[in-house]
Amino acid sequence: MASKTYEQFIAYNQEARLLHGIQSLLDWDQETYMPKRGADTRARHLSLVAGLMHERRSSDELGNMIATLEKEAPEDPVEAADLRVARRDFDRAVKLPTDLVKRIAEAQSRGKTAWIEARAESDFSKFAPHLQTLMDLRREMADKLGWTTEPYDALMDEYEPGAKAAEVQAVFDALRPELVALVQATQDAPRQPDLSILKRSCPVELQKTFNEQIARAIGFDFDAGRIDISVHPFCTETSMNDVRLTTRYDEHYMPMSLFGIMHEAGHGMYEQGLPSERFGSPACASVSLGIHESQSRLWENQVGRSRPFWERFYGDLQKTFTSLADVSLDDWYFAINNVRPSLIRVEADEVTYGLHIMLRFDLERQMMQGKLAVADVPQAWNDAMQSGLGVTPPNDREGCLQDVHWSLGIFGYFPTYQLGNIFAAQFFDKARQDLGNLDDQIRRGEFAPLLGWLRENIHVHGRRFDSNELVERVTGNKVSHEPYVAALNAKFKPLYGLA
Repeated sequence: MASKTYEQFIAYNQEARLLHGIQSLLDWDQETYMPKRGADTRARHLSLVAGLMHERRSSDELGNMIATLEKEAPEDPVEAADLRVARRDFDRAVKLPTDLVKRIAEAQSRGKTAWIEARAESDFSKFAPHLQTLMDLRREMADKLGWTTEPYDALMDEYEPGAKAAEVQAVFDALRPELVALVQATQDAPRQPDLSILKRSCPVELQKTFNEQIARAIGFDFDAGRIDISVHPFCTETSMNDVRLTTRYDEHYMPMSLFGIMHEAGHGMYEQGLPSERFGSPACASVSLGIHESQSRLWENQVGRSRPFWERFYGDLQKTFTSLADVSLDDWYFAINNVRPSLIRVEADEVTYGLHIMLRFDLERQMMQGKLAVADVPQAWNDAMQSGLGVTPPNDREGCLQDVHWSLGIFGYFPTYQLGNIFAAQFFDKARQDLGNLDDQIRRGEFAPLLGWLRENIHVHGRRFDSNELVERVTGNKVSHEPYVAALNAKFKPLYGLA
């Protein structure tokens, strides 16, 4: 039976979680429906809520409860996990002055507004002062948190606890040549997809209907969620019972919204799968952004870009979008799995996507170390795109202004996207082993077994285990990029007619 102190501790944390939900709702509204002139007041709203959250997370009252519970040493593994997670979060929070947290929140809100305007006008100079402010604030934050090798470690720890930049760099160094080799092989292959079919007219209203059909089919609960439009796709939540997805639409490039929704629905189903009876407890949250990303990439790529998935849904697609009536399933499947260096990360194929992440990782580390000035970011970005992917953005909108993350000052976030790809490959391999003929289940449109497997093995645990522990617990193997590379080769080499 839980002690009285533990019950008080959970009640205290639940109130902090409610404040987080208020913050999420304010953020969501800013990116979807808030009128333009509301930006200044919204920045003050978010600064105030961030300050209240931080004061609660770093209070003496919370610290005393944690200390008392540590003396009691709870034997229940869930309570022990709550205590371990709370100690980590508290020790991190007390290092940060409330004023700094409030200044960061206000700068994020203003930065996001400036980024939207700068992106619309493709003018980095309008965003640059905000990026400089956010960089300065995050360096200050890193120094307060403390670091040994480089400040980037302190920031990345917020998103992927325990990860170090040098360790991630080693993984990327091993992975990069594998990706480059596969990209080159596919580009040199005599067989190439017809990409013009992806640009056929698909009315936006019909895209919205079809996207909802797909999200509902794979298991996203619309009684506990919704889909809206934003400049950059995202998923946020106020609780397990209120999960918001967004995407963006282009009448002449329907895959952008469709796979964007499958991606965000993967995030959303993770949030909906956390145990609602433990709402607000410290360990009842996602493990890390790498694990979160594994869920979105798994549904987007391993499921959504698979041949069995489209054997089930291609007829529905053609009925919805008559412009595709004369396109064969083979041609559609090849087109949505094309490998081609491109400008936009969120629209990149499975193979080149990792190269986009490595580029951002490199630039962020340089900026955080003071080796890359904010004013030089557009040129550095273009140079890196040319050397890494062989393409050069024609403007800032398609270059360094394409992602929302820097406008929020969330440096250290990007590497988790590629870690998520690696985790997803290992999880999907294990799901295949455990579920029998997973391809046949997908072909029949039966997604409950896979979602149930993810719920049981990943979602329900929350933060009870860290990323590495969870991967090893679920798969029986340590984290490795090799299953990811093997899966890419197994899929794309036959598709392009390569040996």
